[in-house]
Amino acid sequence: MRILVTPTSFTYNEEILNKLKKRAFVDVNPKGCPLSEEDLLSISWDYDAVIAGLDNITARVIEKASPRLKVISRYGVGYENIDVKRAGDLGIPVTNTPGVNSESVADLTFALVLCAARHIPELYLSVRQGMWPRKLGMEVHGKTLGVVGLGSIGKAVCKRAKGFSMKILAYDPYVACVEDESIELCGLERLFMEADIITLHVPLNEETKGLINRDSLKIMKDGVILVNTARGPLIVEEDVIEFIESGKIGAVGFDVFNEEPPRNCKLLGYPNVVATPHVGAHTKEALSRMAELAVSNMFDILEGKECENVVNREYLRRI
Repeated sequence: MRILVTPTSFTYNEEILNKLKKRAFVDVNPKGCPLSEEDLLSISWDYDAVIAGLDNITARVIEKASPRLKVISRYGVGYENIDVKRAGDLGIPVTNTPGVNSESVADLTFALVLCAARHIPELYLSVRQGMWPRKLGMEVHGKTLGVVGLGSIGKAVCKRAKGFSMKILAYDPYVACVEDESIELCGLERLFMEADIITLHVPLNEETKGLINRDSLKIMKDGVILVNTARGPLIVEEDVIEFIESGKIGAVGFDVFNEEPPRNCKLLGYPNVVATPHVGAHTKEALSRMAELAVSNMFDILEGKECENVVNREYLRRI
């Protein structure tokens, strides 16, 4: 059995990687970054399985890897970079690892909220440079938090918001009710209009791409703080820049960008933009849980067992 492991952070889990090597021949991504379609097409595809990161696994790649490839096990939650339909057409299940990084991403989300509200990175750099400035910030306590997407990460963010006595508005078209009385479900327009801080926790698809744009920004509160730890293309970056320059947006905290890593990204030139390099899930605990579940999903498929984390069942059933 031969397995390709593409996520560079998977190698942090030496114990799990060594266990995997005892059961199969393992090749690890040597580039240190997600693989492009061209990178993947240049590979001699003699793999039974791939544990995939944010690589661009297109229909062409899947067709080349078939028929030997039996499973694509996503090391993470999102799978927008994988052509799940073509994989299903060729009988290849695609799995993911839901829930394992929720606490870590929620932690970073609130770190970005606090950094943006109190200008912490900007003040830190000023002190390092020998200055002692005063910068007017905003209390998070008692403010209205708008949570777009109430999956496991969104719910974990809400738990943290309760500790700051925040009013929580949440929008999720797939959630009809919530048991937590501190969370008020509402429409997206009302959330945009009333929230002091807006945080995004939705998958990237045709419905959510460009969700934050000129039209949605116009109806937001003056001085709104935007946080995105989900996917970069949820936001139209050019529109955000326009509203930063106008003063409508108070600050932003982004862990994700339209292009990663960003090149010549104008957003990064503003002092009220707090940026991190897509590290929401990069904690020791989350990476360990992701690796364990990705390996478990992979072997469940290879050994013909039931796997509850298959994301392309609708296409597999057509075979």
